[in-house]
Amino acid sequence: MAEIATIARPYAEALFKSTSGDLAGSQQWLDALAAVAGNAQLLQFASNPKVGDGEVYDVVTDVAKADLPEAGKNFLRAIIENGRLGALPEIASQFRAMKNAQGGSSDAVVYSAFPIAAQQVGEVAVALEKRFGRKLNVTVQEDPSLIGGIRVVVGDEVLDTSVKARLEQMKVALTA
Repeated sequence: MAEIATIARPYAEALFKSTSGDLAGSQQWLDALAAVAGNAQLLQFASNPKVGDGEVYDVVTDVAKADLPEAGKNFLRAIIENGRLGALPEIASQFRAMKNAQGGSSDAVVYSAFPIAAQQVGEVAVALEKRFGRKLNVTVQEDPSLIGGIRVVVGDEVLDTSVKARLEQMKVALTA
């Protein structure tokens, strides 16, 4: 993975510097492109020597359905021409990390066994910001295997208050 990260870094830094006026907007279209570029079938199509760069560009933009500014179009063309389409998800990840570092925030993923209402997400976000001591960009994903409670991942930190985790703790205590 270090190779992909090494390849992605200059692209992410260049994009960050060139779009510093609209980082949030750039993050949106970059995430859309990265989601498309993460598809194995698309990467296989793009690596076919019979397929031209223009065709790959057209397929990616059609599937992404993102309203690309001129800088985004040029960026995507450069990625395709240099054969770096597979690095696009890592570029988006590194771009997000730079954007968060500039804004003093972090991404947080809240895994919940059940859907969480928007108001409750706001309340959880406030509590988590106090707990982690920084502003968080919270996203929620459902994970029925948790049984109940939530599991929060912020970078390399994990806060697990799920029923599943508590059952595991009880199992370890009883078998020790």
